[in-house]
Amino acid sequence: MNYHCAIIGGGPAGLNAALVLGRARKDVVLFDDSQPRNGVTHASHGFITRDGVTPAEFRRIAYEEVLKYPSVRHWNSLVTDIQRTDHGFALRTSSGVLVQADKVILAAGLKEVLPEIEGVSEFYGKSLFNCPFCDGWELRDQPLVVVSETPGIFHKVKLLLNWSSDLVVCTNGHDILTDEQRAQLASKGIAVVDTPITAFSGENGLLARVKFADGSELERSGGFIDPALLPKADFHEALGYETAPDGGIATDAMGRTNVSGIYAAGDSAYVMPSQLIYAAASGSKAAVAVIADMTEEEWK
Repeated sequence: MNYHCAIIGGGPAGLNAALVLGRARKDVVLFDDSQPRNGVTHASHGFITRDGVTPAEFRRIAYEEVLKYPSVRHWNSLVTDIQRTDHGFALRTSSGVLVQADKVILAAGLKEVLPEIEGVSEFYGKSLFNCPFCDGWELRDQPLVVVSETPGIFHKVKLLLNWSSDLVVCTNGHDILTDEQRAQLASKGIAVVDTPITAFSGENGLLARVKFADGSELERSGGFIDPALLPKADFHEALGYETAPDGGIATDAMGRTNVSGIYAAGDSAYVMPSQLIYAAASGSKAAVAVIADMTEEEWK
């Protein structure tokens, strides 16, 4: 079947794009493998009228709203390949189905690769988190650990002071802080531990201790950690779109890439900040851009 627009990814960006396109009476196919990145967390925050909603409930409500529009179709499938054709784009799924679309919105988001530390998966999404704006309130005034292997840890620590002053920075054995940054952290009473971490321990997903390679331990009740962020779906080689320095897909303010007919929204485009409300807004903008471009093309 031919569609006006194919959307890759059923997170807030893809869902909001489908909503806007469906209301514009465009034929839309939304591909979603039902493996949301935020599925590990207990609740999502910062989205007005949905603060504290579980990821599953957010998706249930969103799909209920989106699929009310008869021109929107949802396929629980992965897109494995996209190729330009004389009439737009051909998309092939993991089951071998071939779909034709005039436009494509890339909104598959990111996948997280956690550091290889014993116990990290047990606590991630329960007492160890990535985004301060998403989960800082729940950990307010607690003794926290901040773990990262990248220089961005310094900025994150400054942000986290909005929620707790009891912070310990752990570089997991990596030399990522300058002498000036270490001095500034010390002036704020923030200790830095460079010894590699061997394990996180606690019970029922609640962190209690951080264990180090030298045998020492640090009591903490929660914290923030920086997983590596990689594109969940990468069609760069097939489509030739430009990428930004942060690894996201480069777009204009409305989500258009440098490749005509290809748009990007949500974490696929800007990587951080990674919040539902940002992603949903960018999905809406990308859909508006698709409609605007199709309107001009049809007018001519």
